[in-house]
Amino acid sequence: MQNRTSAGHRTGRPRSAAADAAILEATRAALIELGWSKLTLGDVALRAGVAKTTLYRRWAGKNELVVDAVAELFDELELPDRGSLPADVEGAVLQFATVLDRPETRTALMAVVAEATRDEPLRRRIRASIVDCQKQLVLEGRARAQARRELPAEEDPEAAARTADLIFDMVAGAVVHRTLVSGEPVDPRWARSFTRVLLLGLAGAAEAAAQD
Repeated sequence: MQNRTSAGHRTGRPRSAAADAAILEATRAALIELGWSKLTLGDVALRAGVAKTTLYRRWAGKNELVVDAVAELFDELELPDRGSLPADVEGAVLQFATVLDRPETRTALMAVVAEATRDEPLRRRIRASIVDCQKQLVLEGRARAQARRELPAEEDPEAAARTADLIFDMVAGAVVHRTLVSGEPVDPRWARSFTRVLLLGLAGAAEAAAQD
């Protein structure tokens, strides 16, 4: 498990990994049972078997705690190696959708994103704890595809970074919208269709860049 509370690190007694794990698990359980609006740090502390002050030494408030509890779920995502870029993308899309479909993710993600529209520190925490971590999977997948010669190498680091951002935004935007907004299933057939459109777009962009 990654250390999710570095953004809110405070001096004091040494951190307990076991307490952190219990608190984050209790937060997810409370989200499922109580929902976002009724969840309190006091309830989480009781479920985790720790003092409420223990939570406040680690997290400034409910928003930060919930972000870290949900971010831990995204840490379960791994880049699948299915032998080809299309198969890898389909596998990643299905994994991502599975995490989004969990009750605690559904409850928390939309709520913290809404809160982040008026809370810039929270927005930065979401970016650091969830978005930036998942972008690493895009970078790994692209490097693997380039090694297989399925994607062309990009010599310009700035252009490569922009491409990685675009890929992530397309995948995350489409899957989040379908799962959490439209409430439609992300099944293998949809993942296959989406992957086809995504890769056709990347191929077209690479061809256009080569002609410039």
